[in-house]
Amino acid sequence: MNSPCNIAAALPGMAARQPEAIAIRCPTGVGPDGQVRYGIELSWRALEERSSAIAAALARAGIVRGTRAALMVRPSPELFLLMFAMFKAGVVPVLIDPGINRRALKQCLDEAAPTAFIGIPLAHAARVVLGWARRSCRINLTVGRRWFWGGHTLDGLIAQSAGEDFTLADTAPDEIAAILFTSGSTGMPKGVVYRHRHFVAQVEMLGQMLGIEPGGVDLPTFPPFALFDPALGITSVIPAMDPTRPAQADPRKLIDAIRRFGVTQMFGSPALLDTLSRYGEAHGVRLATLRRVMSAGAPVPPAVVARMAAMLPEDANIWTPYGATECLPVALIEGRELRATRAATEAGAGTCVGRPVAPNDVRIIRIVDEPIAQWRDELLAAPGDVGEIVVAGPTATDEYFNRPEATAQAKIRETLADGSSRILHRMGDLGWIDEGGRLWFCGRKSQRVEAADGPLYTEQVEPVFNTHAAVRRSALVGVGEKGAQMPVLCVELEPGTPEAARERIEAELLNLGQRHPHTARVQRLLFHPRFPVDIRHNAKIGREALARWASARMR
Repeated sequence: MNSPCNIAAALPGMAARQPEAIAIRCPTGVGPDGQVRYGIELSWRALEERSSAIAAALARAGIVRGTRAALMVRPSPELFLLMFAMFKAGVVPVLIDPGINRRALKQCLDEAAPTAFIGIPLAHAARVVLGWARRSCRINLTVGRRWFWGGHTLDGLIAQSAGEDFTLADTAPDEIAAILFTSGSTGMPKGVVYRHRHFVAQVEMLGQMLGIEPGGVDLPTFPPFALFDPALGITSVIPAMDPTRPAQADPRKLIDAIRRFGVTQMFGSPALLDTLSRYGEAHGVRLATLRRVMSAGAPVPPAVVARMAAMLPEDANIWTPYGATECLPVALIEGRELRATRAATEAGAGTCVGRPVAPNDVRIIRIVDEPIAQWRDELLAAPGDVGEIVVAGPTATDEYFNRPEATAQAKIRETLADGSSRILHRMGDLGWIDEGGRLWFCGRKSQRVEAADGPLYTEQVEPVFNTHAAVRRSALVGVGEKGAQMPVLCVELEPGTPEAARERIEAELLNLGQRHPHTARVQRLLFHPRFPVDIRHNAKIGREALARWASARMR
Protein backbone atom coordinates (compact mmCIF):
# COMPACT_ATOMS: atom_id res chain seq x y z
CA MET A 1 0.00 0.00 0.00
CA ASN A 2 1.35 3.42 -0.97
CA SER A 3 1.77 6.00 1.79
CA PRO A 4 -0.30 9.19 1.47
CA CYS A 5 1.16 12.10 -0.48
CA ASN A 6 1.27 14.45 2.50
CA ILE A 7 4.04 16.44 4.23
CA ALA A 8 2.49 15.50 7.59
CA ALA A 9 3.26 11.84 6.89
CA ALA A 10 6.81 12.40 8.20
CA LEU A 11 5.66 13.22 11.74
CA PRO A 12 4.96 9.69 13.04
CA GLY A 13 8.45 8.55 12.03
CA MET A 14 10.12 11.54 13.69
CA ALA A 15 8.08 10.98 16.85
CA ALA A 16 9.12 7.33 16.92
CA ARG A 17 12.83 8.07 16.37
CA GLN A 18 13.23 10.93 18.83
CA PRO A 19 10.03 11.34 20.83
CA GLU A 20 11.35 13.70 23.51
CA ALA A 21 13.57 15.88 21.30
CA ILE A 22 12.25 19.42 20.78
CA ALA A 23 10.44 20.07 17.49
CA ILE A 24 9.25 23.66 18.06
CA ARG A 25 10.17 26.39 20.55
CA CYS A 26 8.03 29.51 20.89
CA PRO A 27 8.62 32.78 22.77
CA THR A 28 6.32 33.65 25.68
CA GLY A 29 7.41 37.20 26.48
CA VAL A 30 10.33 39.07 28.01
CA GLY A 31 11.62 38.40 31.54
CA PRO A 32 12.70 40.96 34.15
CA ASP A 33 16.27 40.67 32.85
CA GLY A 34 15.13 41.81 29.41
CA GLN A 35 15.72 38.39 27.85
CA VAL A 36 13.10 36.68 25.70
CA ARG A 37 11.54 33.68 27.43
CA TYR A 38 10.94 30.61 25.27
CA GLY A 39 8.46 29.03 27.62
CA ILE A 40 6.67 26.78 25.14
CA GLU A 41 8.37 23.65 23.83
CA LEU A 42 6.76 20.97 21.71
CA SER A 43 8.51 17.62 21.48
CA TRP A 44 8.18 15.49 18.37
CA ARG A 45 5.88 13.18 20.31
CA ALA A 46 3.71 16.12 21.39
CA LEU A 47 3.59 17.55 17.85
CA GLU A 48 2.46 14.20 16.47
CA GLU A 49 -0.05 13.38 19.22
CA ARG A 50 -1.54 16.86 19.62
CA SER A 51 -1.89 17.47 15.88
CA SER A 52 -3.73 14.14 15.57
CA ALA A 53 -5.96 15.09 18.52
CA ILE A 54 -6.77 18.39 16.82
CA ALA A 55 -7.53 16.59 13.54
CA ALA A 56 -10.06 14.44 15.43
CA ALA A 57 -11.48 17.59 17.05
CA LEU A 58 -11.90 19.28 13.67
CA ALA A 59 -13.83 16.27 12.41
CA ARG A 60 -16.21 16.56 15.37
CA ALA A 61 -17.02 20.11 14.22
CA GLY A 62 -17.60 18.98 10.63
CA ILE A 63 -14.24 20.23 9.36
CA VAL A 64 -13.23 17.17 7.36
CA ARG A 65 -11.36 16.13 4.24
CA GLY A 66 -11.99 18.59 1.41
CA THR A 67 -13.40 21.33 3.68
CA ARG A 68 -12.00 24.78 2.87
CA ALA A 69 -11.14 26.48 6.15
CA ALA A 70 -9.82 30.02 6.52
CA LEU A 71 -7.01 30.03 9.08
CA MET A 72 -6.15 33.23 10.93
CA VAL A 73 -3.90 32.46 13.86
CA ARG A 74 -0.72 34.25 14.95
CA PRO A 75 2.62 32.38 14.83
CA SER A 76 2.27 30.13 17.85
CA PRO A 77 2.14 26.43 18.75
CA GLU A 78 -1.54 26.50 17.81
CA LEU A 79 -0.77 27.67 14.29
CA PHE A 80 1.65 24.84 13.58
CA LEU A 81 -0.48 22.21 15.33
CA LEU A 82 -3.52 23.32 13.35
CA MET A 83 -1.67 23.32 10.05
CA PHE A 84 -0.40 19.78 10.52
CA ALA A 85 -3.79 18.65 11.80
CA MET A 86 -5.41 20.05 8.66
CA PHE A 87 -2.86 18.39 6.39
CA LYS A 88 -3.36 15.08 8.23
CA ALA A 89 -7.13 15.32 7.85
CA GLY A 90 -7.08 16.50 4.23
CA VAL A 91 -8.73 19.79 5.24
CA VAL A 92 -7.85 22.63 2.85
CA PRO A 93 -6.45 25.65 4.75
CA VAL A 94 -7.04 29.05 3.15
CA LEU A 95 -4.04 31.22 4.04
CA ILE A 96 -3.99 34.94 3.30
CA ASP A 97 -0.93 37.16 3.51
CA PRO A 98 -1.33 39.26 6.69
CA GLY A 99 0.09 42.30 4.94
CA ILE A 100 -2.80 42.93 2.57
CA ASN A 101 -5.44 45.56 3.23
CA ARG A 102 -8.91 44.84 4.63
CA ARG A 103 -10.71 45.32 1.33
CA ALA A 104 -8.44 42.86 -0.45
CA LEU A 105 -8.69 40.41 2.44
CA LYS A 106 -12.48 40.44 2.22
CA GLN A 107 -12.30 39.80 -1.52
CA CYS A 108 -9.91 36.90 -0.97
CA LEU A 109 -12.29 35.28 1.50
CA ASP A 110 -15.27 35.88 -0.77
CA GLU A 111 -13.39 34.19 -3.64
CA ALA A 112 -12.20 31.24 -1.56
CA ALA A 113 -15.68 30.77 -0.05
CA PRO A 114 -14.47 28.82 3.00
CA THR A 115 -17.00 26.65 4.80
CA ALA A 116 -15.13 27.06 8.09
CA PHE A 117 -13.34 29.93 9.79
CA ILE A 118 -10.61 29.11 12.33
CA GLY A 119 -9.13 32.11 14.09
CA ILE A 120 -8.15 33.97 17.22
CA PRO A 121 -10.83 36.14 18.89
CA LEU A 122 -9.67 39.31 17.12
CA ALA A 123 -10.01 37.63 13.72
CA HIS A 124 -13.53 36.47 14.54
CA ALA A 125 -14.51 39.94 15.72
CA ALA A 126 -13.25 41.37 12.42
CA ARG A 127 -15.08 38.62 10.53
CA VAL A 128 -18.38 39.57 12.12
CA VAL A 129 -17.96 43.34 11.87
CA LEU A 130 -16.54 43.39 8.33
CA GLY A 131 -18.60 40.56 6.88
CA TRP A 132 -15.74 38.22 5.95
CA ALA A 133 -16.97 35.02 4.24
CA ARG A 134 -20.52 35.80 5.36
CA ARG A 135 -22.19 33.84 2.54
CA SER A 136 -20.10 30.68 2.75
CA CYS A 137 -18.97 30.21 6.34
CA ARG A 138 -21.15 27.98 8.51
CA ILE A 139 -18.58 26.57 11.00
CA ASN A 140 -16.77 28.88 13.41
CA LEU A 141 -13.88 27.69 15.54
CA THR A 142 -12.18 30.02 18.01
CA VAL A 143 -8.58 29.51 19.10
CA GLY A 144 -8.79 31.07 22.54
CA ARG A 145 -11.80 32.57 24.29
CA ARG A 146 -15.08 32.70 22.37
CA TRP A 147 -17.04 35.92 22.72
CA PHE A 148 -20.38 36.74 21.09
CA TRP A 149 -20.16 34.97 17.71
CA GLY A 150 -21.00 31.41 18.80
CA GLY A 151 -19.53 28.26 17.30
CA HIS A 152 -16.87 26.05 18.84
CA THR A 153 -13.65 26.58 20.74
CA LEU A 154 -10.57 24.53 19.95
CA ASP A 155 -10.06 23.56 23.60
CA GLY A 156 -13.69 22.50 23.90
CA LEU A 157 -13.55 20.30 20.82
CA ILE A 158 -10.30 18.68 21.92
CA ALA A 159 -11.88 17.83 25.29
CA GLN A 160 -14.97 16.38 23.60
CA SER A 161 -12.97 14.22 21.20
CA ALA A 162 -10.44 12.95 23.76
CA GLY A 163 -9.56 9.31 23.17
CA GLU A 164 -11.00 9.20 19.64
CA ASP A 165 -8.84 7.46 17.08
CA PHE A 166 -7.51 9.36 14.10
CA THR A 167 -6.07 7.95 10.90
CA LEU A 168 -3.96 10.00 8.48
CA ALA A 169 -6.04 10.72 5.37
CA ASP A 170 -4.87 8.86 2.26
CA THR A 171 -4.47 12.10 0.33
CA ALA A 172 -3.65 11.76 -3.37
CA PRO A 173 -0.96 13.78 -5.18
CA ASP A 174 -3.48 15.86 -7.15
CA GLU A 175 -5.78 16.50 -4.19
CA ILE A 176 -5.96 20.15 -3.14
CA ALA A 177 -3.82 20.70 -0.03
CA ALA A 178 -4.14 24.46 0.49
CA ILE A 179 -5.08 27.77 -1.10
CA LEU A 180 -2.40 30.40 -0.58
CA PHE A 181 -3.18 33.99 -1.45
CA THR A 182 -0.29 36.00 -2.85
CA SER A 183 0.75 39.36 -1.40
CA GLY A 184 -0.79 41.15 -4.38
CA SER A 185 2.15 43.53 -4.66
CA THR A 186 1.35 44.15 -8.34
CA GLY A 187 -2.41 43.70 -8.25
CA MET A 188 -5.28 42.05 -6.39
CA PRO A 189 -4.15 38.94 -4.49
CA LYS A 190 -4.88 35.60 -6.16
CA GLY A 191 -5.45 32.26 -4.48
CA VAL A 192 -2.76 29.82 -5.58
CA VAL A 193 -4.02 26.23 -5.55
CA TYR A 194 -1.45 23.95 -3.93
CA ARG A 195 -1.87 20.23 -4.37
CA HIS A 196 -0.25 17.76 -1.98
CA ARG A 197 2.36 16.88 -4.60
CA HIS A 198 3.48 20.52 -4.70
CA PHE A 199 4.24 20.62 -0.96
CA VAL A 200 5.99 17.24 -1.03
CA ALA A 201 8.11 18.34 -4.02
CA GLN A 202 9.03 21.60 -2.29
CA VAL A 203 10.27 19.76 0.79
CA GLU A 204 12.28 17.32 -1.32
CA MET A 205 13.80 20.00 -3.56
CA LEU A 206 14.68 22.35 -0.67
CA GLY A 207 16.28 19.50 1.28
CA GLN A 208 18.31 18.30 -1.69
CA MET A 209 19.45 21.65 -3.07
CA LEU A 210 20.51 23.03 0.34
CA GLY A 211 21.86 19.82 1.82
CA ILE A 212 19.46 19.96 4.77
CA GLU A 213 19.66 16.95 7.08
CA PRO A 214 17.63 16.03 10.18
CA GLY A 215 18.93 17.35 13.47
CA GLY A 216 19.48 21.00 12.56
CA VAL A 217 17.93 24.04 14.27
CA ASP A 218 16.08 26.63 12.18
CA LEU A 219 15.12 30.24 12.92
CA PRO A 220 12.26 30.79 10.45
CA THR A 221 11.49 34.52 10.50
CA PHE A 222 8.79 33.92 7.86
CA PRO A 223 6.32 31.49 9.53
CA PRO A 224 5.35 29.41 6.45
CA PHE A 225 8.94 28.18 6.27
CA ALA A 226 8.49 26.68 9.73
CA LEU A 227 5.98 24.27 8.21
CA PHE A 228 8.74 22.62 6.20
CA ASP A 229 10.97 22.07 9.23
CA PRO A 230 9.13 19.10 10.78
CA ALA A 231 8.97 17.39 7.38
CA LEU A 232 12.77 17.81 7.16
CA GLY A 233 13.39 16.68 10.75
CA ILE A 234 14.56 20.13 11.90
CA THR A 235 13.82 21.95 15.15
CA SER A 236 12.07 25.33 14.72
CA VAL A 237 12.83 28.25 17.02
CA ILE A 238 10.08 30.79 16.39
CA PRO A 239 11.64 34.26 16.77
CA ALA A 240 10.31 37.02 19.00
CA MET A 241 9.21 39.44 16.26
CA ASP A 242 6.26 40.61 14.21
CA PRO A 243 6.58 38.51 11.02
CA THR A 244 4.56 41.09 9.06
CA ARG A 245 7.19 43.75 9.75
CA PRO A 246 10.54 42.03 9.32
CA ALA A 247 12.53 45.25 8.84
CA GLN A 248 11.51 46.26 12.38
CA ALA A 249 12.73 43.05 14.02
CA ASP A 250 15.08 43.60 16.97
CA PRO A 251 18.44 42.16 15.84
CA ARG A 252 19.49 41.63 19.45
CA LYS A 253 16.63 39.17 19.99
CA LEU A 254 17.48 37.29 16.81
CA ILE A 255 21.16 37.07 17.75
CA ASP A 256 20.25 35.89 21.26
CA ALA A 257 18.04 33.09 19.87
CA ILE A 258 20.73 31.98 17.42
CA ARG A 259 23.36 31.80 20.16
CA ARG A 260 21.15 30.35 22.89
CA PHE A 261 19.78 27.45 20.87
CA GLY A 262 22.70 26.83 18.53
CA VAL A 263 20.69 27.77 15.44
CA THR A 264 22.25 26.22 12.33
CA GLN A 265 20.08 27.81 9.65
CA MET A 266 17.71 30.73 9.25
CA PHE A 267 15.39 32.24 6.70
CA GLY A 268 14.97 35.98 6.45
CA SER A 269 13.66 38.51 3.94
CA PRO A 270 16.24 40.87 2.39
CA ALA A 271 14.91 43.64 4.65
CA LEU A 272 15.41 41.57 7.79
CA LEU A 273 18.92 40.52 6.75
CA ASP A 274 19.69 44.18 6.05
CA THR A 275 18.65 45.14 9.59
CA LEU A 276 20.49 42.19 11.15
CA SER A 277 23.69 42.66 9.14
CA ARG A 278 23.87 46.42 9.77
CA TYR A 279 23.66 45.74 13.52
CA GLY A 280 26.18 42.92 13.23
CA GLU A 281 28.65 45.09 11.33
CA ALA A 282 28.32 47.95 13.83
CA HIS A 283 28.85 45.67 16.86
CA GLY A 284 31.29 43.09 15.51
CA VAL A 285 28.82 40.21 15.90
CA ARG A 286 29.88 36.67 15.01
CA LEU A 287 27.42 33.77 14.76
CA ALA A 288 29.52 30.63 15.12
CA THR A 289 26.75 28.02 14.80
CA LEU A 290 24.92 29.52 11.82
CA ARG A 291 25.90 27.50 8.72
CA ARG A 292 23.12 28.28 6.30
CA VAL A 293 21.16 31.49 5.61
CA MET A 294 18.32 31.68 3.10
CA SER A 295 16.58 34.74 1.72
CA ALA A 296 13.79 35.21 -0.80
CA GLY A 297 10.96 37.55 -1.69
CA ALA A 298 13.10 40.12 -3.49
CA PRO A 299 16.67 40.37 -4.81
CA VAL A 300 19.23 40.51 -2.00
CA PRO A 301 21.58 43.49 -2.44
CA PRO A 302 25.23 42.42 -2.70
CA ALA A 303 26.14 44.73 0.21
CA VAL A 304 23.71 42.83 2.47
CA VAL A 305 25.24 39.51 1.40
CA ALA A 306 28.74 40.83 2.16
CA ARG A 307 27.75 42.07 5.63
CA MET A 308 26.00 38.79 6.48
CA ALA A 309 28.97 36.75 5.28
CA ALA A 310 31.24 38.68 7.65
CA MET A 311 29.13 37.47 10.61
CA LEU A 312 29.25 33.78 9.67
CA PRO A 313 31.88 31.02 9.72
CA GLU A 314 34.06 30.92 6.61
CA ASP A 315 32.43 27.79 5.24
CA ALA A 316 28.84 28.95 5.86
CA ASN A 317 26.51 29.50 2.91
CA ILE A 318 24.08 32.28 2.08
CA TRP A 319 21.51 30.91 -0.33
CA THR A 320 19.06 32.93 -2.37
CA PRO A 321 16.38 30.72 -3.91
CA TYR A 322 14.43 32.37 -6.73
CA GLY A 323 10.76 31.64 -7.16
CA ALA A 324 7.25 32.77 -6.32
CA THR A 325 4.24 31.50 -4.43
CA GLU A 326 3.12 29.85 -7.69
CA CYS A 327 6.43 28.06 -8.23
CA LEU A 328 9.18 27.66 -5.63
CA PRO A 329 12.08 26.94 -5.86
CA VAL A 330 12.98 27.79 -9.48
CA ALA A 331 16.71 28.60 -9.29
CA LEU A 332 19.37 28.98 -6.62
CA ILE A 333 22.52 31.01 -6.10
CA GLU A 334 25.01 31.05 -3.24
CA GLY A 335 26.34 34.27 -1.75
CA ARG A 336 29.89 33.85 -3.06
CA GLU A 337 28.66 33.56 -6.64
CA LEU A 338 26.25 36.44 -6.09
CA ARG A 339 29.13 38.62 -4.91
CA ALA A 340 31.20 37.49 -7.90
CA THR A 341 28.46 38.74 -10.22
CA ARG A 342 28.13 42.08 -8.40
CA ALA A 343 30.15 44.02 -10.96
CA ALA A 344 27.95 42.76 -13.80
CA THR A 345 24.81 43.62 -11.83
CA GLU A 346 26.07 47.12 -11.14
CA ALA A 347 26.85 47.52 -14.84
CA GLY A 348 23.26 46.72 -15.82
CA ALA A 349 23.18 42.97 -16.49
CA GLY A 350 20.39 42.31 -14.01
CA THR A 351 20.61 40.20 -10.85
CA CYS A 352 21.97 36.69 -11.21
CA VAL A 353 19.62 34.22 -9.48
CA GLY A 354 21.69 31.15 -10.26
CA ARG A 355 21.04 27.90 -12.05
CA PRO A 356 17.68 26.15 -12.30
CA VAL A 357 17.02 23.63 -9.54
CA ALA A 358 16.65 20.08 -10.90
CA PRO A 359 14.34 18.90 -12.35
CA ASN A 360 12.93 22.34 -13.31
CA ASP A 361 12.76 23.26 -17.00
CA VAL A 362 13.32 27.03 -17.27
CA ARG A 363 12.75 28.89 -20.55
CA ILE A 364 12.75 32.49 -21.77
CA ILE A 365 9.93 33.55 -24.09
CA ARG A 366 9.41 36.74 -26.08
CA ILE A 367 7.63 39.48 -24.13
CA VAL A 368 3.89 39.52 -24.77
CA ASP A 369 1.11 40.62 -22.46
CA GLU A 370 -1.60 38.36 -23.90
CA PRO A 371 -2.56 34.87 -22.64
CA ILE A 372 -0.82 31.89 -24.29
CA ALA A 373 -2.98 28.76 -24.23
CA GLN A 374 -0.61 26.25 -25.86
CA TRP A 375 3.16 25.97 -25.98
CA ARG A 376 4.91 26.32 -29.33
CA ASP A 377 8.64 26.56 -29.88
CA GLU A 378 8.41 29.86 -31.77
CA LEU A 379 7.55 31.52 -28.44
CA LEU A 380 11.20 31.22 -27.39
CA ALA A 381 13.30 34.38 -27.24
CA ALA A 382 16.65 34.48 -29.00
CA PRO A 383 19.56 33.26 -26.83
CA GLY A 384 20.77 36.04 -24.52
CA ASP A 385 17.72 38.23 -25.11
CA VAL A 386 15.59 39.50 -22.23
CA GLY A 387 12.18 37.86 -22.14
CA GLU A 388 9.61 36.42 -19.74
CA ILE A 389 10.71 33.54 -17.51
CA VAL A 390 8.53 30.41 -17.73
CA VAL A 391 8.96 27.25 -15.67
CA ALA A 392 7.81 23.65 -15.78
CA GLY A 393 8.55 21.46 -12.80
CA PRO A 394 7.15 19.53 -9.85
CA THR A 395 6.33 22.68 -7.85
CA ALA A 396 4.78 24.67 -10.71
CA THR A 397 1.15 25.13 -9.68
CA ASP A 398 -1.54 24.80 -12.33
CA GLU A 399 -4.33 27.21 -11.41
CA TYR A 400 -5.65 30.07 -9.30
CA PHE A 401 -8.78 29.36 -7.29
CA ASN A 402 -11.92 30.78 -8.88
CA ARG A 403 -9.86 33.05 -11.18
CA PRO A 404 -10.06 31.52 -14.69
CA GLU A 405 -8.84 34.69 -16.41
CA ALA A 406 -5.77 34.94 -14.16
CA THR A 407 -5.11 31.23 -14.73
CA ALA A 408 -5.28 31.71 -18.50
CA GLN A 409 -2.88 34.67 -18.25
CA ALA A 410 -0.27 32.79 -16.22
CA LYS A 411 -0.40 29.19 -17.47
CA ILE A 412 0.68 27.56 -20.73
CA ARG A 413 -0.25 23.96 -21.51
CA GLU A 414 2.45 21.89 -23.19
CA THR A 415 1.80 18.59 -24.93
CA LEU A 416 4.72 16.19 -24.49
CA ALA A 417 6.06 13.60 -26.91
CA ASP A 418 4.23 10.75 -25.14
CA GLY A 419 0.89 12.53 -25.52
CA SER A 420 0.70 13.66 -21.89
CA SER A 421 0.59 17.32 -20.95
CA ARG A 422 1.98 19.62 -18.29
CA ILE A 423 1.69 23.23 -17.21
CA LEU A 424 4.33 25.90 -17.76
CA HIS A 425 3.99 28.77 -15.28
CA ARG A 426 4.65 32.28 -16.56
CA MET A 427 6.54 33.96 -13.71
CA GLY A 428 5.63 37.49 -14.78
CA ASP A 429 9.35 38.20 -14.36
CA LEU A 430 11.79 39.23 -17.06
CA GLY A 431 15.21 37.69 -17.43
CA TRP A 432 17.80 36.04 -19.65
CA ILE A 433 20.04 32.98 -19.53
CA ASP A 434 23.79 33.35 -19.96
CA GLU A 435 26.12 30.95 -21.77
CA GLY A 436 26.82 29.13 -18.50
CA GLY A 437 23.13 28.36 -17.99
CA ARG A 438 22.65 30.92 -15.22
CA LEU A 439 19.39 32.85 -14.98
CA TRP A 440 19.48 36.66 -14.64
CA PHE A 441 16.47 38.51 -13.23
CA CYS A 442 15.68 41.86 -14.86
CA GLY A 443 12.45 42.93 -13.13
CA ARG A 444 8.70 42.42 -13.30
CA LYS A 445 7.14 42.38 -16.76
CA SER A 446 4.34 44.69 -15.61
CA GLN A 447 6.90 47.21 -14.32
CA ARG A 448 8.99 47.58 -17.47
CA VAL A 449 9.19 51.05 -18.97
CA GLU A 450 8.12 51.20 -22.61
CA ALA A 451 9.82 54.34 -23.96
CA ALA A 452 9.75 55.55 -27.55
CA ASP A 453 13.35 54.38 -28.04
CA GLY A 454 12.75 50.91 -26.58
CA PRO A 455 12.11 49.18 -23.25
CA LEU A 456 13.96 49.64 -19.98
CA TYR A 457 13.94 47.03 -17.20
CA THR A 458 14.03 47.92 -13.50
CA GLU A 459 16.74 45.45 -12.41
CA GLN A 460 19.05 46.53 -15.20
CA VAL A 461 18.74 50.21 -14.38
CA GLU A 462 18.42 50.60 -10.62
CA PRO A 463 21.61 48.75 -9.54
CA VAL A 464 23.71 51.18 -11.59
CA PHE A 465 22.40 54.13 -9.58
CA ASN A 466 22.32 52.22 -6.29
CA THR A 467 26.13 52.19 -6.27
CA HIS A 468 26.08 55.83 -5.13
CA ALA A 469 26.93 56.00 -1.43
CA ALA A 470 24.04 58.36 -0.62
CA VAL A 471 21.38 56.20 -2.30
CA ARG A 472 19.48 53.78 -0.10
CA ARG A 473 17.46 52.48 -3.05
CA SER A 474 16.04 53.63 -6.36
CA ALA A 475 13.03 52.73 -8.49
CA LEU A 476 12.57 53.14 -12.23
CA VAL A 477 9.04 54.09 -13.30
CA GLY A 478 7.43 55.18 -16.54
CA VAL A 479 5.35 58.34 -16.90
CA GLY A 480 2.93 58.55 -19.81
CA GLU A 481 1.45 56.07 -22.26
CA LYS A 482 3.09 52.72 -23.02
CA GLY A 483 5.32 53.07 -26.04
CA ALA A 484 6.02 56.72 -25.29
CA GLN A 485 6.82 56.65 -21.58
CA MET A 486 9.36 58.95 -19.97
CA PRO A 487 11.73 56.95 -17.76
CA VAL A 488 11.89 58.53 -14.31
CA LEU A 489 14.20 57.39 -11.52
CA CYS A 490 12.75 57.79 -8.04
CA VAL A 491 15.47 57.94 -5.40
CA GLU A 492 15.32 57.32 -1.65
CA LEU A 493 18.43 58.63 0.05
CA GLU A 494 20.20 57.17 3.06
CA PRO A 495 18.77 58.47 6.36
CA GLY A 496 20.44 61.65 7.51
CA THR A 497 21.42 62.87 4.05
CA PRO A 498 21.07 66.68 4.13
CA GLU A 499 18.54 68.18 1.74
CA ALA A 500 21.13 70.71 0.64
CA ALA A 501 23.14 67.85 -0.90
CA ARG A 502 20.39 66.80 -3.30
CA GLU A 503 21.46 69.01 -6.19
CA ARG A 504 24.99 67.62 -6.04
CA ILE A 505 23.75 64.04 -5.69
CA GLU A 506 21.42 64.43 -8.68
CA ALA A 507 24.30 65.62 -10.84
CA GLU A 508 26.46 62.72 -9.69
CA LEU A 509 23.69 60.22 -10.41
CA LEU A 510 23.13 61.55 -13.90
CA ASN A 511 26.87 61.29 -14.47
CA LEU A 512 26.76 57.66 -13.26
CA GLY A 513 24.02 56.96 -15.79
CA GLN A 514 26.16 58.23 -18.64
CA ARG A 515 28.53 55.26 -18.19
CA HIS A 516 26.07 52.87 -19.84
CA PRO A 517 23.93 53.34 -22.96
CA HIS A 518 20.72 52.12 -21.32
CA THR A 519 20.99 54.20 -18.14
CA ALA A 520 22.05 57.28 -20.13
CA ARG A 521 18.45 57.31 -21.36
CA VAL A 522 17.29 58.17 -17.81
CA GLN A 523 17.36 61.96 -17.61
CA ARG A 524 14.77 62.72 -14.94
CA LEU A 525 15.23 62.06 -11.19
CA LEU A 526 12.81 62.61 -8.33
CA PHE A 527 13.72 62.32 -4.65
CA HIS A 528 11.16 60.50 -2.52
CA PRO A 529 11.22 60.61 1.31
CA ARG A 530 10.38 56.93 1.85
CA PHE A 531 9.39 54.35 -0.72
CA PRO A 532 6.16 52.41 -0.34
CA VAL A 533 7.05 48.75 0.20
CA ASP A 534 5.05 45.61 0.80
CA ILE A 535 4.50 44.98 4.49
CA ARG A 536 5.53 41.33 4.41
CA HIS A 537 9.02 41.57 2.96
CA ASN A 538 9.58 45.31 3.37
CA ALA A 539 11.71 44.96 0.26
CA LYS A 540 9.40 44.82 -2.76
CA ILE A 541 9.04 48.43 -3.85
CA GLY A 542 5.55 49.66 -4.70
CA ARG A 543 6.55 50.92 -8.15
CA GLU A 544 2.92 51.31 -9.23
CA ALA A 545 2.32 53.78 -6.38
CA LEU A 546 5.61 55.53 -7.16
CA ALA A 547 4.60 55.83 -10.82
CA ARG A 548 1.38 57.60 -9.82
CA TRP A 549 3.34 59.89 -7.50
CA ALA A 550 5.89 60.67 -10.20
CA SER A 551 3.13 61.37 -12.74
CA ALA A 552 1.54 63.87 -10.37
CA ARG A 553 4.91 65.57 -9.79
CA MET A 554 5.54 65.85 -13.53
CA ARG A 555 2.33 67.75 -14.31
